[in-house]
Amino acid sequence: MKKINELLHTQYPFIQGGMANIATGEFAAASSNAGALGLIASGGMDAEAIRAEVRQCRALTDKPFGVNIMLMNPDADAIARMVIEEKIPVVTTGAGNPGKYMAAWKEAGIIVIPVVSSAILAKRLAETGADALVAEGTESGGHVGDITTMALVPQVVDAVDIPVIAAGGIADGRGVAAAYALGASGIQLGTVLLASDECPIHPNYKQAILKARDRSTVVTGKSVGAPVRIIKNRMAKAYLQKEAAGADRMELEKFTLGSLRKAVQEGDTDNGSLMAGQISGLVHEIRPLAEIFRSLDAEAREVIMKLESQI
Repeated sequence: MKKINELLHTQYPFIQGGMANIATGEFAAASSNAGALGLIASGGMDAEAIRAEVRQCRALTDKPFGVNIMLMNPDADAIARMVIEEKIPVVTTGAGNPGKYMAAWKEAGIIVIPVVSSAILAKRLAETGADALVAEGTESGGHVGDITTMALVPQVVDAVDIPVIAAGGIADGRGVAAAYALGASGIQLGTVLLASDECPIHPNYKQAILKARDRSTVVTGKSVGAPVRIIKNRMAKAYLQKEAAGADRMELEKFTLGSLRKAVQEGDTDNGSLMAGQISGLVHEIRPLAEIFRSLDAEAREVIMKLESQI
């Protein structure tokens, strides 16, 4: 089975997730320099703000990197043009169908990798010309679907004939090996990278990841069609109480307005939105990105060799 690093020209078959307000140009460059594919997150930025991040990233690495585009971004059309102008080698997409941009991106030689949460959507996007897909399970942090990685990845693999990258619930070599066993060609990583030396989040946020356990996260916003997995804290509990009482989306957004900034920049672990996956309980130390990627790859190989010897 070919690994995604052959398509992306990276050392490891790993992609750093496009985490809003976290995946800056500097962090993407650090991830690429450490052997993975670094991604710059579009988040709530416009095309010119992302262009500035792209140029910062390019100044810090000569390795491949990409841009993650949230298609619900009001400036998505301009961002789609910008990645062509800046000759971005890889684009990943979320929150929508990138079909209307596909022809122009392919003509520009861009590798397009949409994120999917169902096999039906995967098949549709493969037919539009996607080069690979990220199948992201509900275990992941941030915006989530409702199918687990274990169930989603093999069904997406069976539905398409392009490489599938597993995401959600992977933080060590066992998870990497399991994803390969399900048919994945690579891994997208998020939560485990929050606990890296290079990650630009506040130290308090990192410590919250290290303190988290298997049941430390909750999903908010299910009732209003905006499910987000975060670490339980004062804000999350208040949000869930209001949600259970039938609050509408506008009322609930009062809790989350600026909450990610509070977590990432201010280190407010009570009122901030500490986006993190269920795998937080397996993250025990802050390490350099290079060490995280090296250990994930080495551990996965050891797991696979051990399994082969037992069969």
